[in-house]
Amino acid sequence: MDRRKSLKLIVTGAVAAPIAIAGCKTDDKKSTAPIVKEAEFNLDRNPDELKYEKEILAKEKFFTEHEMATITILADIIIPKDEISGSASDAKVPEFIEFIVKDMPTHQVPMRGGLRWLDMYCLKKHEKTFKDCSQPQQMELVDIIAYPGRVKDKPQLKQGAAFFSLMRNLTATGFYTAEIGVKDIGYAGNQPNEWNGVPADVLQQYKVAYTEKELKECVGFAAK
Repeated sequence: MDRRKSLKLIVTGAVAAPIAIAGCKTDDKKSTAPIVKEAEFNLDRNPDELKYEKEILAKEKFFTEHEMATITILADIIIPKDEISGSASDAKVPEFIEFIVKDMPTHQVPMRGGLRWLDMYCLKKHEKTFKDCSQPQQMELVDIIAYPGRVKDKPQLKQGAAFFSLMRNLTATGFYTAEIGVKDIGYAGNQPNEWNGVPADVLQQYKVAYTEKELKECVGFAAK
């Protein structure tokens, strides 16, 4: 499965976008900063946005080191490094998720509960937590809970599938709103173009021509 291509569709569609939008809302209904780790970035930023972001970043860390290690492994499984760009952790997705759960506390219980579910499942089956399992053992579990259809008749796996869906959406949002992810998509944004003037055959058709001044001031650069 080409996870990266699938996630590009997710992040540009209706799944990841609402998360990115909701992550910019606050309880006091003020506009908030785009979700970034660097609070120092303040180009065209409202002072209230910067103040709120700094307050979020200054809060005590929510995830433990063990939880962050598990999140990093999961994020890199979802978006691994390839020949085009780096992995989710290279794009600082784990830090993004840490920010999100503090900015949107409703994600705290589902995320922490899901991480706990992963560890309990692996402890029962492998006598190790998820992060300490081998890569094949980790992928065996991920390949089950990544597809809701595979767990519809297995209620014991539904919590894991719900957690992985949230984790995947947050990972996609974090990656494809970071610089590395934007480059991965190939989005160039607004770019200056070069106008070489009206084609000669069109000018001839309408029996018009550029004046020397127009050639020099308007389309003269075309010969450069």
